[in-house]
Amino acid sequence: MIIGRIVGNVWATRKEDTLNGLKFLVIKPMDHYYDKELPTFVAVDTIGAGIGEIVLVTKGSSARKILGKDNAPIDATIVGIIDSVEIDKE
Repeated sequence: MIIGRIVGNVWATRKEDTLNGLKFLVIKPMDHYYDKELPTFVAVDTIGAGIGEIVLVTKGSSARKILGKDNAPIDATIVGIIDSVEIDKE
């Protein structure tokens, strides 16, 4: 799973039929340990998250299974809104 901050929305008026009705958000992964810059990606929102929130994202086949759409072209799904993160760097 990935921890990231929602930094934007994606609107697509034309898309694969299995994606109709889904909300897409742009995620900026957060590396709390090494403080590296990681590339943004798009995830389906299943929980009503919004811009600025820190979220938990699952990727791969698990992302499709959450929605019950095994044949949909979904690579990432937001599965939780994070209240806090605690990292021990020692």
